[in-house]
Amino acid sequence: MAQNTAIKVNETSRSAVGRDGVLDIAARLFREQGYGSVSLRKIAEAAGIKAGSIYYHFGSKDEIVAAVLDAGIRVVHASMRDAITDLRADTDGETVLRAAIRAHLHALLDVSDYTSANVRIFGQVPQSVRDANLPTRRAYEAEWDSLLSQLKKDGTLKQDVDIRRLRLMLIGTLNATLDWFDPDRGSADALSRTYADVFLNGILQRQDT
Repeated sequence: MAQNTAIKVNETSRSAVGRDGVLDIAARLFREQGYGSVSLRKIAEAAGIKAGSIYYHFGSKDEIVAAVLDAGIRVVHASMRDAITDLRADTDGETVLRAAIRAHLHALLDVSDYTSANVRIFGQVPQSVRDANLPTRRAYEAEWDSLLSQLKKDGTLKQDVDIRRLRLMLIGTLNATLDWFDPDRGSADALSRTYADVFLNGILQRQDT
């Protein structure tokens, strides 16, 4: 009886792995192992299902990858947008920029396998998959461009700042933390404060003249 019950529980857990469950597992594997090392069979094994069962939800590995990439951008985009929206309308520009940086790092390092997987494997996937992800990526970049342009307009940023280059530097630098960040040696929130201080105040000691 106990054995039959265990079998039924196991079968139930396996059948409960639907499209979202497959994506959750795939995102974790891509984050941990990269694109090339993760096969459909490996995803199926981690999900506790037969490899053929994946085809009920996805036609190929790259279809899974495309879904993971899109989800990863949407998670960080929503995190950043919500962080800004939650601020008072009269919040100063420096606080707004700090909130955006903190939200990006929080989504990347603390919240989502999808966001981490996106950063880790984007350069590894076929060009056709990268091209499919570009509209979602461009929408997030446009969110940053809009924010930085507003900060430039209200005088928070210098008038000679190139918005596109600043956005590329910001997002690129924040994403690179995925390669070395160790939560045992500090929090994402503390890291965001350090990065914001550098971006906003620089690193050189200015001499009074």
